[in-house]
Amino acid sequence: MNRTLILDCIEKTGEDVKICGFVQTKRDHGKITFIDIVDRSGQIQVVLGGGKGAGLHPQDVVCITGKVNKRPENLVNKNIPTGEIEIYSEEIKVLSKAAELPFDMGGKDLDLQLPTLLDYRSLTLRHPKIKDIFKVQSAILEGFRKACLKRDCIEIIVPTIAASSTEGGAEVFKVDYYGHKAFMTQSPQLYKQMLIPVFERVFTIAHAYRAEPSVTTRHLSETTQMDCEFGFVDFQDLLNLLEEIAVEMLTFVQEKYPHILEEFKVSKLATGKIPRLRLREAQEIIFKEFKRDNRKEKDLTPQDEVDICKWALEKHNSDFVTITHFPMMAKPFYTHPDPQDPQYSLSYDLLFRGTEILSGSQRINDFEMLAQSIQKRGMDPKDFEMYLQAFKYGMPPEGGFSYGMERLTKLLLGLENIREASLYPRDMERVDVRLSKKE
Repeated sequence: MNRTLILDCIEKTGEDVKICGFVQTKRDHGKITFIDIVDRSGQIQVVLGGGKGAGLHPQDVVCITGKVNKRPENLVNKNIPTGEIEIYSEEIKVLSKAAELPFDMGGKDLDLQLPTLLDYRSLTLRHPKIKDIFKVQSAILEGFRKACLKRDCIEIIVPTIAASSTEGGAEVFKVDYYGHKAFMTQSPQLYKQMLIPVFERVFTIAHAYRAEPSVTTRHLSETTQMDCEFGFVDFQDLLNLLEEIAVEMLTFVQEKYPHILEEFKVSKLATGKIPRLRLREAQEIIFKEFKRDNRKEKDLTPQDEVDICKWALEKHNSDFVTITHFPMMAKPFYTHPDPQDPQYSLSYDLLFRGTEILSGSQRINDFEMLAQSIQKRGMDPKDFEMYLQAFKYGMPPEGGFSYGMERLTKLLLGLENIREASLYPRDMERVDVRLSKKE
């Protein structure tokens, strides 16, 4: 008999089926044992007769053959799609035995401290609630791709080892590259710009590395960036594009997994007209509404981001707010200054529910201006030879932006720590295992 996925059993009431999956929970009732089996499609209750449940443990891998029956009306489980049916079986084959679990995996939530959650990552990822985090993350990626393809972007794959640091500074991982100096890329920025004269519009989902000496709930050493770059655009075009893609991406997630968002108590997306504020305008609002004076700072503080998002939701029914015109001195060398006021840049951040999820800018597309900007930052244009080559031979007005995948997942689901939104997080204290862990 061929295998039937658990979710497909709904259409097979009264038929014999063979399902394969993992034992999630087990409940013994004398000669009858109830077990919950999960596979990639869902979960179903199996009633094992004839003492066949003896010796089964959570996470055992099994194949079960039996008949799909309707559950008694008073025993229907309305919380799962297969809650009106169950399988009665006396035939079970154990494909792989699981060792005794170090903690209970059968509860609705996995109540563990973060270090334990990550120390046992290969196991904890199997928990339904944890799996749902990464189903949502997959939908974020799918929604992003759909929005980019809709705008005629070509998907590109870029290297993660580069000859120069993307933005300068010391927060880079250095690599001994066959005796030569190289770096893990801080972002796919330079490569996606180099491809604008080739394709005009590109996007990539790429790894980025930052050797920031920080341990916070919102930073990782290795992140996944969802990047777009567009040629023949101006500043207003870029603002329209970043907002449209964000709304479409998260609306797609909302429509694909409404039950997961409900399980995580996620409120429906507020998609009123997104307010656009220059940095100084946002700081004035924060000063007037929240009595905090950060009007001379070069960026919003974390609390500023929280408060300006509260303001956007209350005043504009928007979960988003776009902040523009950050000081030039705070932005990378490729950022275009505002022609009307060159101390400020044609840059932007997109905030979502209290945190920045995107940054970007219109870029300098003039070769000489770009080379001078590199020199002014104390870097050598010779280290950017291939990058500058793309501008030397003609670069249209262009710009782009980058969303942080893990950060967006964390915010959307209301997770406490960004490490929960990474399958295998990298930070100062962990590369799969805790680096400080004593053997």
